[in-house]
Amino acid sequence: MTSSKEKFSIVIPVYYNELNIPNTIPRLQNLQDLLPHFELEFIFVDDGSRDKSFELLLEHKKNDSRIKIIKLSKNFGSMSAIQAGLSLASGDCIGIIAADLQDPPELFVEMIGKWKQGKKIVMATRSDREESFSQKMFSNSYYYLMEKFALKDYPSGGFDFVLLDKQIVEELNQIQEKNTNIMSLIFWLGHERDSIPYVRQERKFGKSRWTLSKKIKLFIDSFVSFSYAPIRFMSLIGVLTALLSFLYGIFVITNALIGTIELQGWSSLIAITTFLLGIIMVMLGIIGEYLWRILDESRKRPAYIIDKIFE
Repeated sequence: MTSSKEKFSIVIPVYYNELNIPNTIPRLQNLQDLLPHFELEFIFVDDGSRDKSFELLLEHKKNDSRIKIIKLSKNFGSMSAIQAGLSLASGDCIGIIAADLQDPPELFVEMIGKWKQGKKIVMATRSDREESFSQKMFSNSYYYLMEKFALKDYPSGGFDFVLLDKQIVEELNQIQEKNTNIMSLIFWLGHERDSIPYVRQERKFGKSRWTLSKKIKLFIDSFVSFSYAPIRFMSLIGVLTALLSFLYGIFVITNALIGTIELQGWSSLIAITTFLLGIIMVMLGIIGEYLWRILDESRKRPAYIIDKIFE
């Protein structure tokens, strides 16, 4: 007999979360008491963890048929893991939450209330975060630049804890874009959305694997995917450099003819040459980032490889 209940799927990317899983799964399961009129589905995506995360997920699955597990063949990154989870989600609405419990799962109840009112995207936006000063500074700078140069009205505290209507998930599954920020892509779609502010909590178990190199890659991916700012920056620097060079050329010719100021030779020449070479190398690096992503997309390799699915 077909259930008359609406279905709520939750996608949880997992990467080295063996200390979190024993606490995360019960918190998620408790949502059933808060959402009695919904059928729940938990989709855990093991993103190539080398600890006991996968084994713990299998143990919990034995006692809860609502748990589905996707095991990726290796670590593809959290954005690809989320894409893999969304491809299997079958709910009327779909939530995305991290496995480390820094985001309160209970907030899904309020988010579903907004969804019931017709909002297709409900973002839990961070009004503050219980993190170190350096982490706050990096995150706030990133989201400020995103709002300023990439996506207008992007939440100042960012979001990766979100509830989506199934229409949004279908659209994301059709896009299948690599080297992107899935949250920025959700915002870019432009559907009617709402937000709920909350304070992101301090991580209580385990160590974050969100390294500086991964943060830098996300920063570059976001700007290359959603902003013309890097290319326009290069054009502006090129125009300014050409203008300054032209003015300096007039200055040199004038003084060579009049001889009012003695021009220094090697020092000024070397300084200008190294400065211009530095600018050129930066510009080549920016162009290289765009070219690499074009090459990566042209190869048509999938964003992730699924090793096994446990339904």
